[in-house]
Amino acid sequence: MVGRVGPDVLDLTEVHRFANEAVRLAGTLHWDILALARGVLDGLRAAGPVTSVGVDSWAVDYGLLDASGALLGNPVHYRDSRTDGVAERLATRLGPERLYATTGLQQLPFNTIYQLAAARGTPQLDVARWLLLIPDLVAYWLTGEVGAEVTNASTTQLYDVRRRAWATDLMVDAGIRPELFPPLREPGSRIAPVLPALGLPGEPEVVAVGSHDTASAVVGVPASGENFAYISCGTWSLVGVELDAPVLTAASRRANFTNESGVDGSIRYLRNVMGLWLLQESMRAWGTADLPELLRRAADEPAFRSVVDPDDPAFLPPGDMPARLAQACRRAGEPVPTTPAGTVRCILDSLALAHRRAVRQAQQLSGRQVETVHVVGGGARNALLCQLTADACGLPVLAGPVEATAFGNVLVQARTAGAVEGDLAALRALLRETQQVVRYEPRGAQAAWRAAEERLGV
Repeated sequence: MVGRVGPDVLDLTEVHRFANEAVRLAGTLHWDILALARGVLDGLRAAGPVTSVGVDSWAVDYGLLDASGALLGNPVHYRDSRTDGVAERLATRLGPERLYATTGLQQLPFNTIYQLAAARGTPQLDVARWLLLIPDLVAYWLTGEVGAEVTNASTTQLYDVRRRAWATDLMVDAGIRPELFPPLREPGSRIAPVLPALGLPGEPEVVAVGSHDTASAVVGVPASGENFAYISCGTWSLVGVELDAPVLTAASRRANFTNESGVDGSIRYLRNVMGLWLLQESMRAWGTADLPELLRRAADEPAFRSVVDPDDPAFLPPGDMPARLAQACRRAGEPVPTTPAGTVRCILDSLALAHRRAVRQAQQLSGRQVETVHVVGGGARNALLCQLTADACGLPVLAGPVEATAFGNVLVQARTAGAVEGDLAALRALLRETQQVVRYEPRGAQAAWRAAEERLGV
């Protein structure tokens, strides 16, 4: 994406798109990081001369470099099974209370700490000099500079969320070498110009942005004031509120809420929900790309016929999602969907229930009152899910922009370059002035949603 930003201007142009496909070899699921690097370079060449470049990606996964800076193998995918059972063993050793008090992080089986525990004793980890999270790895290839941007570092469960520093004592007690982790960077800091050898037009500067895509997406929420919740909705639904300080209470830990660092020292207080992964994998299993037709038919299906918990661990790995959803319905005594439209309605009703629960808990645990829910990311295009989320939460939903992550990325770059000024409120004001959103008003009574929630027992 190329962004054009000024005092009254904010627009994006897509210049290149490429696939991100996992590869399973010898029983391990990997990212094809070299194909991604080629796609990045092709995109930068297609973009032409630009002022700066900012890199964001998903969280928790990493590449290992040796002392010469060479990559030690393709990064392992967070959906790989190598972490099965690791979180429980390490939590017993370190204590869940200590883990949460230090990192404030939601307990997810693929957090970086558990990936590294699973990799202990492997030759790659033993000889590694640096561990770079995915956006930091791409930035290293562009500039030759190692570093770790804080919004993504905060997802590792190896970062002290109060001190905004690496949790080195926790690393040592987990059997992880602290010297693997490079110096931290703040969003908006300048990294270095692009290496001349890459031959990119204009040799732009690389700027640290909110390199966790959700951190950039939250910058890209066109909210007014502080009484809003956000749902960054794509493969995952990241549901939460923006705070000034982490919430590290026992109730927050039990609710499995996470405190991730955001841009300008903010805290993204949120819960990961499995998200549209369930729909994406179902469509892959059916071999269909006609999502609009599926959604149209799903809208005609009876509400709440079948609901499941989207966070069931059975849904995490790739595979035959419709079969897994059917099995989950059988286990819960729910009617089993018999058509693709019925399965889609089950997924969307269940996601809306999960959004409802997370928004309610975020308010209760943080004390932050929510008046509006902003849905950004690809899920903002899904009118049925947006309306169901408004109905479930009993709150207005403002959907858009779809490309909130890219907007948040370029806004931080533009501020560093001096093209815009101000705090997050000022950046969001520019979004509201230049981007369109769709408003969904809540419909119907809350009693039906409460009854569906009670059926799940979560």
